[in-house]
Amino acid sequence: MEFIDLHAQYLQLRDEINANIQKVLDHGKYIMGPEVFELEEQLAEYVGVKHCITCANGTDALQMVLMAWDIKAGDAVFVPSFTFMSTAEVVSLQGATPVFTDIDIKTFNMSAESLEKQIKKVLEEGKLTPKAIIPVDLFGQPADYEQIGQIAQKYNLLVLEDAAQGFGGNINGKMACSFGDAATTSFFPAKPLGCYGDGGAIFTDSDELASLLKSIRIHGKGTEKYDNIRIGLNSRLDTIQAAILLPKLTAFKEYELQKRNEIAYQYTEALKDKYNTPFVSANMQSSWAQYTLLLNSEEERNALQRKLKEHDIPSMIYYPKPLHLQTCYKSLGYSKGCFVNAEKASKCVLSLPMSPLVDGNDLEEICKVLNSGK
Repeated sequence: MEFIDLHAQYLQLRDEINANIQKVLDHGKYIMGPEVFELEEQLAEYVGVKHCITCANGTDALQMVLMAWDIKAGDAVFVPSFTFMSTAEVVSLQGATPVFTDIDIKTFNMSAESLEKQIKKVLEEGKLTPKAIIPVDLFGQPADYEQIGQIAQKYNLLVLEDAAQGFGGNINGKMACSFGDAATTSFFPAKPLGCYGDGGAIFTDSDELASLLKSIRIHGKGTEKYDNIRIGLNSRLDTIQAAILLPKLTAFKEYELQKRNEIAYQYTEALKDKYNTPFVSANMQSSWAQYTLLLNSEEERNALQRKLKEHDIPSMIYYPKPLHLQTCYKSLGYSKGCFVNAEKASKCVLSLPMSPLVDGNDLEEICKVLNSGK
């Protein structure tokens, strides 16, 4: 049993993927070939925004937006503590300071209450200038952009949606990657829409921001290759990866997203009487990047993971240490107890196999082991 069976997914789409790769090999436009621009058009249409700018990976996508917004030393950018390192890392790479917030323990996403508390604290201290918020659509469910948006407006802050795990989710039909002033996603292979290498994308309705991003992703170019009008990155999506993503996007829209929700529903129905199963707000749909249980203690979580392993069932812990307790952020002065929900989640979460191709027999076996082990 695989945690995410990428090979089985490839076999379903092998003919389309192989044909697209062959097209790239035939035309030889390996960098910024036609498939890149075709993919950008399809992604923008699906999300419902004016512009999609692809790039080399999801981390670059976040950093490019911060570069375009001139986030720099002395600025504060608010990020949830319970997420992957890249969300805070890009802030540090810009010389700015990540200011961590706690999460809502039910959704695992940024707590609006904690966010406002941290903004007020930064303003009272007067050492940093609040500039932006990066909410994360963790495990596939969009963050609470209604409340976060109100707070952002109140304090005149930009919002950058980190939808690395959220692509395909929605709030009242409005798609993930369409919230805030800009949004990003990742095409890392394990993501809901993944390529066969690294890849990422940025979404925005702003013509000005889109123009800046297109320059930044190619070394800050101006009118031609050797006209560099700003400092940029080398962050282009390879044409072959775009060619792979095109049929995968079609499959994602036509049946994979629905299948992810069906599998999550089956998990929940089988496990809800014994476990804290994932909570999804009534007005939201998750893309189920992960199906994550919240256990009652670290000891219970670890014991359950060992039991699954004894039955050759893979599981993962996302994430075993919150960002405010990472060694690289020790100088910021956070300590245990600062964000109790993030710390609880890191000790108590366990993610189960999740992909559109989770076999029904495998799912039944997973749930049988889980229900017999508690």
